[in-house]
Amino acid sequence: MSQNDPAVAPETSIAHDPREDGWKRRVALLLAGQAFSLLGSSIVQYALWWWIVLESRTGASMLFATLFGVVPQAIVSMFGGPMADRYNRKILIMLPDLIIAAVTVFLSVSFALGWANLAVIFAVLFIRSAGGGIQMPAVQSFIPDVTPTGKLLRVNSIYGVINSANMIVAPAIAAVLINMVPLWSILLVDVTTAVIGVGFVALIRVPAKRQMETTTDDGRTKAASDAAGESLPDGPLPLAVLKRTFADVKNGFTYAMGRPFLKGVILGDAFTCFMSVAPMNLTLLLMTREYEGIDLNLGFVNLTTASDKLAANELGLSIGMLLGGALMSAFGSKLLRGARTQMLMVSFGIAMVGVTVIGLGIASNLLAYLVIDVLNGVASAMCVSPMRTIMQSESDESMTGRVFGLDNTFATFGMPLGMLIFAPLADVISIAWVFIAGGLLTLPVAWYVLYLTRRGVSART
Repeated sequence: MSQNDPAVAPETSIAHDPREDGWKRRVALLLAGQAFSLLGSSIVQYALWWWIVLESRTGASMLFATLFGVVPQAIVSMFGGPMADRYNRKILIMLPDLIIAAVTVFLSVSFALGWANLAVIFAVLFIRSAGGGIQMPAVQSFIPDVTPTGKLLRVNSIYGVINSANMIVAPAIAAVLINMVPLWSILLVDVTTAVIGVGFVALIRVPAKRQMETTTDDGRTKAASDAAGESLPDGPLPLAVLKRTFADVKNGFTYAMGRPFLKGVILGDAFTCFMSVAPMNLTLLLMTREYEGIDLNLGFVNLTTASDKLAANELGLSIGMLLGGALMSAFGSKLLRGARTQMLMVSFGIAMVGVTVIGLGIASNLLAYLVIDVLNGVASAMCVSPMRTIMQSESDESMTGRVFGLDNTFATFGMPLGMLIFAPLADVISIAWVFIAGGLLTLPVAWYVLYLTRRGVSART
């Protein structure tokens, strides 16, 4: 049963929440640790991708880099979610960082000795991506363990600001380093930040959990902590663990799809990535086809080359997400009280993402395009923070990891699947119409989230 469910007994709702004590210190340690870990990982990710581009200059190598860097995380997240529900979430946050640091040291040594090649890099990208599939659900489900329910939206918004700031800072640092020092030394940046991040998380003292109840399929209740103590199915140990993991994945899917609010944010996130985020990855084509030879003097910088315009595009989106996250952090917790208003914000945010993607396709000039690009980033941030908060506050403590694992898998697969449709389409019709089509198809997604919101509210009354 959700902590926000009105059916919770009055005495439970007024009981002292151990998470209220010292929560700011715990959250600060967690966010600082994630900021360091994310920064180092992103710097190294950019450096590796750029090295692959500069050394191979082939589309096939970039395709494999994308597959090894994205697909493992999407697949592993399905199983990382149940792991976050059954095992120590704090350990699941720290352990992948340490493993990734170890394989990054190995890659650094291989570059220093001169025997690194694409096969070694792809293997490391695979391990790094798989580690993210375990770590991401653990981080998202660990936040409500150390944060009072009423502060979740604010904390998630700050986490979004950190992610957006990283999108601005990491490529800039990577660009400077790759021109100054050899790649093997850049790789050690991730090792250093990973150790610092793990150190911050290790200092967190998780508050004792109150007895929480969850509802089984037959309507009975049991303590959430019982889930971790469930016996394994019969058979050899590896097979038994595998059976239970797949059962956990199935139960998590049934659980999430049976609750309108959770279903709304998970499917809303996935379909938005499919309809809108996929076309956004075609901005390279849009810039080269629609704005080739068109300069823009902003006063402090003159955009003349294709690389200038692409950098401005990425920067505009990141600044928009940074502004949106800051706004949600400052005002979201005050204005969006309760799951219903947060769901309405998710629906509105998705609609605005669709509208701004349409705007990118019909922009009359480059300046208008960049302004709309910033607004698209603001709209994206307005979606993400309430989505995370809904998944944390509306899930049983024993199911939070599975919910986030499911969302991460669906959303991660949504973008490449969308690219399979929109990328070939861009060679058949005008690239502007691809953006318009993606934006228009996103609007029904917002309506669907609104529909599920009304269903969820009706079910509670």
